[in-house]
Amino acid sequence: MAEEKATFAGGCFWCMVKPFHKYEGVTAVVSGYTGGHVPNPTYAQVCSDRTGHYEAVQITFDPDAISFRELVDLFWRQIDPTDAGGQFYDRGSSYRPAIFFHSDEQCRIAEASKEELEKSGRFNEAVAVEILPAKPFYPAEEEHQDYYLKNPAHYNRYFEGSGRKAFQETSWKEK
Repeated sequence: MAEEKATFAGGCFWCMVKPFHKYEGVTAVVSGYTGGHVPNPTYAQVCSDRTGHYEAVQITFDPDAISFRELVDLFWRQIDPTDAGGQFYDRGSSYRPAIFFHSDEQCRIAEASKEELEKSGRFNEAVAVEILPAKPFYPAEEEHQDYYLKNPAHYNRYFEGSGRKAFQETSWKEK
């Protein structure tokens, strides 16, 4: 079977690359921008909150090795799904969480997964993640690609200091 794409916005794209890189069947994880109205935006433009873009990651994967549903389940564990205004330390429209679907099947899987999470009782607030059709995806500048590998000390300070690490450890413990 041919490779597929999955696109997720979960706040700062630096923190969204590492979790997906380690899985067999994932052949690429690219940081970038999607969902906006400006072609080929820059980081500065996206951070201005005037382009409509989300910081996102686009994952290329082999569906025979890892399913879209497995990727969606992993996505939920990287974010605070109840926060529509950004993620952790990062606030503003470019940091909103979303799942961008590339097919009707991906849409059905994402919607079902969101409904299951809402019904699980894990969170006291509603799941605020939008599920949207995929739009053009623009890779971010090279310095943002694989940031956790290029700048591990800064990445680790950011991951912890933003509150993401603590949230994951407390909110995703098995109940």
